[in-house]
Amino acid sequence: MKMQLDDLNLSRLYELLDQDQFELLPPFDTGRIRLVYLMNDAVESFLVFEDATLTGTYQEGFEGVPEAELRLDEDGRYVLIVHQDKTVCTIFFRSLSLDVKLYDYGKTGHVWVKGHEELRQLEYWIAIMNAKRVYLGEEYCSDEERKLAELAAFPPLNCCSYPAVPRKYEEVGPESWIPSAEGIETMRHFAEKAGDRSLVRKLKLYKHFHGRRNTKALARLFKRNSHTAVVRLLLESVIRAAAAYPERVFEGEEAAYFQRVTERAERRREVLRKNGRTVYLISQLPFVEVRDEVDFKVHLVIWEKGFRNRRVSVETFPET
Repeated sequence: MKMQLDDLNLSRLYELLDQDQFELLPPFDTGRIRLVYLMNDAVESFLVFEDATLTGTYQEGFEGVPEAELRLDEDGRYVLIVHQDKTVCTIFFRSLSLDVKLYDYGKTGHVWVKGHEELRQLEYWIAIMNAKRVYLGEEYCSDEERKLAELAAFPPLNCCSYPAVPRKYEEVGPESWIPSAEGIETMRHFAEKAGDRSLVRKLKLYKHFHGRRNTKALARLFKRNSHTAVVRLLLESVIRAAAAYPERVFEGEEAAYFQRVTERAERRREVLRKNGRTVYLISQLPFVEVRDEVDFKVHLVIWEKGFRNRRVSVETFPET
């Protein structure tokens, strides 16, 4: 029997293995074994080995580089042999499926890098939205998400200019500095919708002259008071698009604690709003299906008008 190498889920499996990623989730004796695929605030997804049996030793928490080989046995079953240093595990399975759970990411986020956190949060949301589109497919995104995801290829706002994670965790190659026509057109659309004629004119020039110097000059404009309307429109568009998906649900004392901290943050947000501040509340949440090491926090990202640029500060609950 010929392997179905053109099968989309097999291609996803090869993609993970090429990236040296292989994390199985227990239990391993149910006939369905889950392999972590794409995990972020927008989605928790898994490749599922169906009608599966695991033999040998699988090392949970293995931090080395696994070596894997996929075969077909005499009974027509797929055989995945995985080496983790000196141990070997083998998965026999009939097919692969994709298990996807989509979540509202417009209320979740992180404050990992200081300085204009509102723009870094926007970059983060666009990046995870684009990852969902690239790794899962267009069908997992709404029309609005597909449009916003084009901004992942708009260097004045992407990881080149406002990285949401420290540089050591994200490689920015030369291709990241090259804007796509779709990215520029999407930004022009939002600039026109926000009534930002100055930005529209600058985008026309940027379309033809988009070297790093011009990219950095355009990136600085998004900090300015005069361009706040388009930043606000972009953030609210992402929040609205994300709201189509369910929120993550937690139970018991964990949920009660999350609620108490959130209520404290919401009371503080109302005080700040009455004082004329713009405040976005974002929660740092753990995953539901995979218990990671992310601690629950609530961040208030606070804006106010400065002399020329917006002044942005962050308050975190519980306080650290």
